[in-house]
Amino acid sequence: MEQQKCYENYPFWMVIVSNIISFAIYIIGGFLVYQVGLLWLLLYICYILILEIKLLKGHCVNCYYFGKTCFSGKGRLSSLFFKRGKPTKFIDIKITWKDIVPDFLISVIPILVGIVVLVRNFNWIILLFTVALFFLGFLGNALVRGHLACKYCKQRELGCPAQKLFNKTKQ
Repeated sequence: MEQQKCYENYPFWMVIVSNIISFAIYIIGGFLVYQVGLLWLLLYICYILILEIKLLKGHCVNCYYFGKTCFSGKGRLSSLFFKRGKPTKFIDIKITWKDIVPDFLISVIPILVGIVVLVRNFNWIILLFTVALFFLGFLGNALVRGHLACKYCKQRELGCPAQKLFNKTKQ
């Protein structure tokens, strides 16, 4: 099997595609959560912000792409706010399925809210957004990670805990 070329800096179009998917998930998720109230929307936004800051501060600082353009652009963003960490720390992290549940909840919570809202009072717009979020949150993210991000990632070659988790059956 031929090894893919790794990017030192990802092409700008990949960063755009990756972020369009992420922001679409956040916006649609926010719209669905807003259906149960503004307070819940604010809590949802805070939850997203906490996860993003945790990623930038706890993982991106140790990644090969710190200060460089990774698939999401967060390597550069992280370098604007935080000091460089230790690359060996990134490699040594052990990730389990339990560790990625908070990331899945960004899509799962609004999908569940959408289902509850639909059961209470059917609305085609809510159905459309709930279905769209399901596809973006699971298939969209999988396509971005599988075909744009991980496939060309230098950190994957150096050692990536997510790669180890998702490819256990292939090892």
